[in-house]
This record gives sequence, structure tokens and C-alpha cells, in this order.
Amino acid sequence: MIRSMSAPNVNVEVQKTGSESSLSLLRRFTKRVQGSGVLMRKRGLRYKTRTLSTLKRKMATLKFIDRTAEREKLAKLGKLPVEKKRGRR
Repeated sequence: MIRSMSAPNVNVEVQKTGSESSLSLLRRFTKRVQGSGVLMRKRGLRYKTRTLSTLKRKMATLKFIDRTAEREKLAKLGKLPVEKKRGRR
């Protein structure tokens, strides 16, 4: 018997029938797991990022405002570094 309980509320279970080989049992199990959607759900959660807290967002916004103000000040004084031309080849 092969059993998988990797996601909540999803139980995938197969039992060997008669003279079934281990390979065909494993193949049947993987098909059942794919059909249940467990793998897709887990792969979807793989790169999930947490949402930033209110304080972190506020600090990032203030930092951005400070940087833009500094950049505008340098632009008025004519002291901005020369930007490299970024483009596709």
C-alpha cells in the first residue's frame, strides 16, 4: 500500500491488486497524485512571498521619497552622473 498525505484534506491511497507489479503500482500512484492536484498546489506555493508589513512598506516609501528628492537636487545642480544607455542589442 502506498499513501500520500502531503496536503491537507487530500488523501491519495492505492493498494496492490492481485499479481500487480510494484512498478505498475507506483505508476498508478503517481497518476492518482497528479490527478488530485497536490503537486500543482505545492509547486504554486514554492515561490510565494509574504506581504510586507505596514511599517516596512512605510519605511520603503520614505526611503524612495528621500532618494528621488536627492536625485532632483543633484539634477538642479547639474551633478547627476551620466547614465549608461540601456537598451537591447
